[in-house]
Amino acid sequence: MASYSGNIIDIFNRRIFPGTVHFSNGIITEITEDNAVYDQYLLPGFTDAHIHIESSMLVPYEFAKVALIHGTVATVSDPHEIANVCGMKGVEYMIENAKDAKLKFNFGAPSCVPATSFETAGATLNADDVAQLLARPDIHYLSEMMNYPGVLFGDQEVMKKIKSAHRMNKVVDGHAPGLRGDDARTYIAAGISTDHECFTLDEALDKVNAGMKILIREGSAARNFEALHSLITSHTAMTMLCSDDKHPDELLHGHLNQLVVRALKNGHNLFDVLQCACVNPVLHYGLSVGLLREGDSADFIVINNPEEFLVSQTWIDGECVAKDGRTTLTNRSHNSINNFHAWNVTVQDIEVKKTSETVKVIEALDGQLITNCIQAKPLARDGQWVSNPEGDILKIAVINRYSKQKPVVGFIKNFGLKNGAIASTVAHDSHNIIVTGVGDADIVEAINLLMQSGGGLSAVSGTDKKVIALPVAGLMSDKSCEEIGRDYAAIDSMAKQIGSTLRAPFMTLSFMALLVIPHFKIGDKGLFDAAKFELTTLE
Repeated sequence: MASYSGNIIDIFNRRIFPGTVHFSNGIITEITEDNAVYDQYLLPGFTDAHIHIESSMLVPYEFAKVALIHGTVATVSDPHEIANVCGMKGVEYMIENAKDAKLKFNFGAPSCVPATSFETAGATLNADDVAQLLARPDIHYLSEMMNYPGVLFGDQEVMKKIKSAHRMNKVVDGHAPGLRGDDARTYIAAGISTDHECFTLDEALDKVNAGMKILIREGSAARNFEALHSLITSHTAMTMLCSDDKHPDELLHGHLNQLVVRALKNGHNLFDVLQCACVNPVLHYGLSVGLLREGDSADFIVINNPEEFLVSQTWIDGECVAKDGRTTLTNRSHNSINNFHAWNVTVQDIEVKKTSETVKVIEALDGQLITNCIQAKPLARDGQWVSNPEGDILKIAVINRYSKQKPVVGFIKNFGLKNGAIASTVAHDSHNIIVTGVGDADIVEAINLLMQSGGGLSAVSGTDKKVIALPVAGLMSDKSCEEIGRDYAAIDSMAKQIGSTLRAPFMTLSFMALLVIPHFKIGDKGLFDAAKFELTTLE
């Protein structure tokens, strides 16, 4: 028998009282109230309601070593990214790597591998594969159903995946940016329970009123908290908090704990905020995560006070797994898994012949996954379209990482580069190589550096070059968060030194290949009109 005392924040009964939590064999046996004076507070830990661990560039074990320090005790994790590269073996890799990480990872069965038929992924998970995953006790839900046109039109394969989840009493996550009205209601009526893609309050309210729960997302690239945080008060029971994508340099400084503090500073009630951050995800997904009740797992965190929310300890299953900024997890090496075909790209491979007076240009929006399609004019040189840095119209290309194919080249606005190029194999959802830059020679060099490293991030400006190798599927490092966070901060700084005006240039670049998000994107098979859900041309 063990115990821990402090001011207990009882979210269910919405009160704070001095007392002691008693637990044995990882289970809370009793919570007693007393009259002592304590200078610390106990409460349930945070659960990130939707995150791709891969986007932290860390394997699950290394992610846990940092997230535990910030009071995160559980995640609802979609292994969609590694599944698009490595298929079932990728999902199994994540589960296996997370086994001794203490943090309660709750992985889902990826619903859209590949995300669309308009791009080349490294694997396919059909309805039978998804059903096989859902039958596993360590797979907790059907991950975000991005193919909302397939739901609306009753695509047989899509509906089989959803029915498999319902048959096994597992939640189905949604992904339907901008979907409103009758289409949204049809999508929700198919049994899809959540959405983390709302970028306006009106859209969120439309979906809430149709019975869908909203995940307020605040990640490294997509930031929707300001638009949606009023839901914490107005629709507390229907709201959760998530990061979706969290880069390592930011994860070092905080996770959901930062979002909780921000919500409190915005005037939201403490118990409403904690219900969204701690309770709602556990109840909605049916997670084996304790909520500081008798009979629950002894999962809780210790903070200094409910204003600053400085996390001093994190307990999981009755074990203190993080204390005063340090985790009890030991350092260890990690296996790698990958799917990458390397070949050298030349300047000729990315040339674009001038055949019109203007071209369609992707307009990137800082802090958003959505983009616009505009008409603009790159520079014309020797009968070719090239980047126009003065007008901030840069060349962008996607190169198939799985087989040798001709690169697809387009143009993009708002990256701001004045010279050089940046490239990445983190390119949602199929994770082919994506690159943008000014000079063709630098663009090609940035691509070929990734070909040589088997995937990762690169930045080039003349003779100045930086590369971060990501040996695990071209998505994750086998290093610690401190190491990869330092390296990422350096390459991010270089991208900004050569002119990028974006808050997270590499993260934003990765989403330019995300075909399921409106309105205009680029994949390895061509430019894509997400509104019409079809390939389109440059002119």
